[in-house]
Amino acid sequence: MLPALQKLQKFIKLEAERGYDNRAVLGGLDKIIPLWQQEARENGVPEPLIQEVTRCLERYASLSPEERADCLQALLEKIDVPESFGPTDSTPHETQAVNIAPTPTVNGGRNRGPRRSAPRTYSLSTDSLPAHGLKAPLTVLPGIGPRYAQTLRQLGLETLEDLLYYFPRRYDDYSRLKPINRLRYGEEVTVIGTVQSVNNRDTRGGRLNLTEVIVSDGTAALRVNWFNQPWLAKSITPGMQIVLSGRVDMYLGRLVMNSPEWEPLEQEHLHTNRIVPVYPLTAKVTQKMLRRIMYQTVTFWAPRIQDYLPEWVRQAGELVPLSHALLNVHFPESQDDLKAAQDRLAFDELFLLQLGVLQQKRAWQANTATIFEAPEAWLEEIIANLPFELTNAQRRVLEEIRQDLRAGRPMNRLLQGDVGSGKTIVAALAVAIVTRAGAQAAFMAPTSILAEQHYRNLLKLLADSERGTPVLPAGNIRLLVGDTPETEKEEIRAGLADGSIKLVIGTHALIEDPVTFANLQLVIIDEQHRFGVEQRAALRLKGHNPHLLVMTATPIPRSLALTIYGDLDLSVMDEMPRGRQPVETHLLSPLERERAYSLIRSQVEKGYQAFIIYPLIEKGQNDETRAAVEEHERLQREIFPDLRLGLLHGRLPPAEKERIMRAFRNGEFHILVSTSVVEVGVDVPNATVMLIEGANRFGLAQLHQFRGRVGRGNAKSYCLLIPETNDDVENERLLAMVETNDGFVLAERDLQQRGPGEFLGTRQAGYSELRMASLANVHLIEKARRLAQTLFENDPDLSHPEHQPLRLNFERFWQGGRGDIS
Repeated sequence: MLPALQKLQKFIKLEAERGYDNRAVLGGLDKIIPLWQQEARENGVPEPLIQEVTRCLERYASLSPEERADCLQALLEKIDVPESFGPTDSTPHETQAVNIAPTPTVNGGRNRGPRRSAPRTYSLSTDSLPAHGLKAPLTVLPGIGPRYAQTLRQLGLETLEDLLYYFPRRYDDYSRLKPINRLRYGEEVTVIGTVQSVNNRDTRGGRLNLTEVIVSDGTAALRVNWFNQPWLAKSITPGMQIVLSGRVDMYLGRLVMNSPEWEPLEQEHLHTNRIVPVYPLTAKVTQKMLRRIMYQTVTFWAPRIQDYLPEWVRQAGELVPLSHALLNVHFPESQDDLKAAQDRLAFDELFLLQLGVLQQKRAWQANTATIFEAPEAWLEEIIANLPFELTNAQRRVLEEIRQDLRAGRPMNRLLQGDVGSGKTIVAALAVAIVTRAGAQAAFMAPTSILAEQHYRNLLKLLADSERGTPVLPAGNIRLLVGDTPETEKEEIRAGLADGSIKLVIGTHALIEDPVTFANLQLVIIDEQHRFGVEQRAALRLKGHNPHLLVMTATPIPRSLALTIYGDLDLSVMDEMPRGRQPVETHLLSPLERERAYSLIRSQVEKGYQAFIIYPLIEKGQNDETRAAVEEHERLQREIFPDLRLGLLHGRLPPAEKERIMRAFRNGEFHILVSTSVVEVGVDVPNATVMLIEGANRFGLAQLHQFRGRVGRGNAKSYCLLIPETNDDVENERLLAMVETNDGFVLAERDLQQRGPGEFLGTRQAGYSELRMASLANVHLIEKARRLAQTLFENDPDLSHPEHQPLRLNFERFWQGGRGDIS
């Protein structure tokens, strides 16, 4: 008899022995349908018989015991089993439920732990598997009933497919255990030991709780500390064997571990001497239970997964097969197997990402756009009339933009450069080229005060008649923000509609419905990451395939430029204008705060202004971190009672924030106490000091943005960083700010240390959800991009028969719409 029919016979026998109570299988007999169908088809069971079995089992729960017996008896006859079974007097509750999942055999049975919430099903092709196989609910697995399935749903686990892509968050390699007496400072290690003592006490006057545990493994003892987790004293008890994973630190000359991850030791892991996965958990889910579920599912399903990558891509990328990667990412035989599995799964994410941005770029470039020429003599005359000489970087970017404008397809360019590198001047010259032909341009900024700043600068650059013939009359350049009086708004809207206004600078007010353009041909968006996809698209739709220039002052690491901004042509302003002094940066200890206050006072006495930045608006309970509201009061009362201090933070209404910022720019405050809302802010040339409290709480890219708020005038300027503690490791990171003023160097370090979140604006939110790929891995990104481009050149629509599995997974990856062509 075929194995699938033998298994069915076994279910029917057990169900008969139980008196047809529908409990031979956890959750009911209908739960076996997906896996049984698959096995039956693989065994060659005739399709009509498969369908008859399916019909019986699907309605089984709704039948009476007599009807259930008849239904199963009929099946037994159909599968040609000679004996029949009737109800028995056996005690049903004594009988064990059947394990319907195949009993796996695996290469070594290693375990490993996942990352975050359950993944999207983006890289799985089940064409070779029966419908609903991997889509089956977790209740088909033995030991998982509806209640436990609901618990697993909190981890995002609902189907067998979810389990395959629920990756470990770390691995404990019990084959490489180090005894405590061989630990070294700075190592990331896993150790096993027996708890000798547990002590819980309050320190710092009750503001800090310390749980101190002494762990020994026979070679030495190790002190382990947890802070403000008093409940651990009840969970960790003397005599318990535990596993600790974390960094080895040093305190008073002795090695310690601070706040490591821990769990009770499962003895079988120690004796199997293998790599064990550690998965993210939730309440009522243990590592042991989850590992068992993973082992059962992964070892059966991973070998049956169809690999959707074309064979030539796998060979060119030196990638292991998908089935091998899925098996070894959960249960690796060795560190080499684990690394190969992680590389394959990370490559898949990056490869699908690259295909998407290439398609977006092609879709944009397939459009036609108006051609704008800029005669060389005319352009050089405008450049000669500027109040300063262009840098080489500005000239290079200007030439790139000129080529875009005369190419006959819409420009789609990202211009990135440090604060003060002269991006606005290049944008103004692009406006000049477009408006010379009678077309219109729109310049959108994230706040009214920034829009006003751009308006004033563009007026000077384009409408100043003191240095020759102006490019545009001042009346052809207008400002449209939320505070613009309604009568003036109507006038501006009319001028845009009839084409008499050639350049409008504004905020989101530009995308409101009443605003229409006669001939919008150039859209410029400043600090583009502050706008959502819909806002940028709405402005673009005001014209017909307008040229698009988006600008950012945040230096973007090369790896990010190749991925999340891969659909944009990239221009980099990596040169500062002549005469621009670098900001002098110092890292101070908390005890040196008075030196910072003295510098601020001396600068104010010279007629300059200062920023003081705090990481929080207000202090939380038991929080030692300094916060803007409390510190504003203290500074005004105790440190600078004779000076005028303003306060700016994110909870203020937008109009109030802009009023305060405008007052500071106009010199009404000597010092502005603020949170990070000034990161992208207003040009205040008179500000010469930037003091950042709690500097360790900010990323290097963000600190660099703060530093860019000063040094915008001719006076020497200073940036002072004060971390919360004297932590050597954290302060070593901050020393990078002292060593370099190069935003790109700092951005690369930030990406490696803190991940991509610092650089992903609202447009890019989805990319931080990549679960295996690192956006700091330039080598793998370049490989994925190179192979994606090769494939794209040959089959951009993925229409070839051999690319259909890839196309299916591509569509799953991009379902819901990731990114945007701006």
